[in-house]
Amino acid sequence: MRRAGAPADRASSALVLLHGRGSSAADMLGLGEVLALPELALLAPDAPGRSWWPTSFLAPMSEMAPWLDRGLAAVRQCVDALQDEGFARNAISVVGFSQGGCLALEFAAREGAGLSAVFGLSAGLIGTGDAEAPPRDELYGFTPKRFDYAQRLDGLKLDMSVHERDPHIPLARFTQSAAEFQSLGAEVSQRVYPGAGHALMQSDVTALRLHLDTGGSGR
Repeated sequence: MRRAGAPADRASSALVLLHGRGSSAADMLGLGEVLALPELALLAPDAPGRSWWPTSFLAPMSEMAPWLDRGLAAVRQCVDALQDEGFARNAISVVGFSQGGCLALEFAAREGAGLSAVFGLSAGLIGTGDAEAPPRDELYGFTPKRFDYAQRLDGLKLDMSVHERDPHIPLARFTQSAAEFQSLGAEVSQRVYPGAGHALMQSDVTALRLHLDTGGSGR
């Protein structure tokens, strides 16, 4: 885990940042510094080999499960470490981009109750199992997933974004993910950018800063 931003004894809130494939914790901490919030503590884990998993997040769960378990454990470790330092759970937010965004959303669906907010940027849910259905073109040739989540997420701010034609994140999975979070009680915000792309957008940074500057503190 890498740290930046305000030290714990001078911070009012904390942000866990999850990088994408080919990136690193140090890269994501750069996003935290762009936010320029003096009372925000930053914590970011590194994925082994700069990748949380070696395949598409749409792949069968038999391929994803061991990698996903390791990734979820890394996020959990960060959240636990911040709580051990005195941050209330509702003072902690999580943001991820691409692979890190998918990991952030999956952590939210499974363990996100009580957090301040989760931002999944260029991302969608991974799921809890494989559905009994044939591959679908709108899922880039992969089979659908089950989304069997047990917890309620009432009060959790859930922010998602994607491009209409993202080469890695099907719009169909993005919209289904948003619907799943709404069914769990989360307060969902969505941004769908026109055209093709897979990038962190200025609107994403603005939304993240606005939340952290106005509603992200609960310490």
